[in-house]
Amino acid sequence: MVPLTVSELEETARKIRSKIIEMIRSQTPHYKLTAMGTIIETETMEESLAILQNAYNILSPYSKRIYSSVKFDIRKGHSDRLNQKIKSIEKRIGDVNK
Repeated sequence: MVPLTVSELEETARKIRSKIIEMIRSQTPHYKLTAMGTIIETETMEESLAILQNAYNILSPYSKRIYSSVKFDIRKGHSDRLNQKIKSIEKRIGDVNK
C-alpha cells in the first residue's frame, strides 16, 4: 500500500464532500452550503436522520472514525426558515452578506 500525498488526500476529500452534497440535494431542496458546514431544512426528524445516515454511509468506506456535529431546530408548521430568517433581519437592517 502506497501512502497518498497531501494533494491526493485533499482531492479525495473534495470528491467525498461532493458526493454528500449531491445526496443532500437529491433529498431536499432546502439546504445551504457554507464554508463552515451545510445547513439542511427538513419537515420531519425522520428526514433529517435519513440524510445523516446516508452521509454516514458515504463516508464510512473511507474512514474508521467519523465525527459529526449536529443541531436541530424543529418548528412545526413552518417551512422555508432558511430564507425567512434572513428576510426578517433584512427587513429591519437592509441587505446582509449571504
